[in-house]
Amino acid sequence: MTATTPTTSLAPRVLNLVNCGLVVLDAAHNIVLWNRWMAARSGYAGARVQERSLFDVFPELRASRVETAVLAALASDIATTIPQGQERAPFPLREAGSFDGARIDQAVSVTPFTEDGARLCLIEVRDVSGTVDRERQLREHAETLRARSYVDGLTGIANRRYFDVAFERELRRSQRTGSPLSLLLMDIDSFKAYNDHFGHQQGDACLTTVAQALAAMLKRPADVAARYGGEEFAAILPDTTGEQACAHANAIRAQVAALALVQAPAAVHPVVTLSIGVASVDPARLNDVPALIGAADRALYAAKRAGRDRVVADGAPATGA
Repeated sequence: MTATTPTTSLAPRVLNLVNCGLVVLDAAHNIVLWNRWMAARSGYAGARVQERSLFDVFPELRASRVETAVLAALASDIATTIPQGQERAPFPLREAGSFDGARIDQAVSVTPFTEDGARLCLIEVRDVSGTVDRERQLREHAETLRARSYVDGLTGIANRRYFDVAFERELRRSQRTGSPLSLLLMDIDSFKAYNDHFGHQQGDACLTTVAQALAAMLKRPADVAARYGGEEFAAILPDTTGEQACAHANAIRAQVAALALVQAPAAVHPVVTLSIGVASVDPARLNDVPALIGAADRALYAAKRAGRDRVVADGAPATGA
């Protein structure tokens, strides 16, 4: 003889074993079923909420997406999965046993059904806090990687990749608005002699110190200080004329010299100095990235030939110490 399964007592037990909240409402929004998962996370036992309106138990659900979904289910037989969006925790539910902690993040769905001719709806509430945390961690990790991809690992300022992106962007803006734009290319004078005399570790420290001094001189939000390569640096100066850029370049040159970093005996100057080339947008001549970089580079090497520790603007004589 085959044993029969006691189905009458099995259903309530199964409802209390599932790892999500289950709530059944009748047509008047009164609670017909409230499983143990909901009780553990709301602080309300099933007997306490039975036959009460869900919106009396949780008044904050009125005018919420949950109420809209319940009305659609009971009036129009429409099932709804509520997107998390800004309402990540519509029900005031917390970790089981914790009634003063943060709300758990929730995924909520509302499904209409009929039982013995009566219109009902089932609300399922799932704890997705772990998923939300993982997604947040992944986003933060991606942002960190993206930020690192634009930062020079040694000096902490922007790298060549970021310079390329920013310079293209600022040049397009300059062309669109007609605003001035200037570029500085800078090179630490006699850096090979410095490295040969003091060693690469001290050379790295020198690069970092100069980079931070440069960054400190660029105070406007749109200004960019970047390590262009090796001992060479660049500065993007939006809304800056050639004359203004030369004045700023001389201030940067003087600031680096004032650091009084002792140079190698074989260097031209007794302290670490910068040579700087300046180029500014000229619609008739310097109107694209290669032309501007080329002009600033030529001006930089003119400053080197003129004795170093100098500023040279494209097409102008050297100024400096």
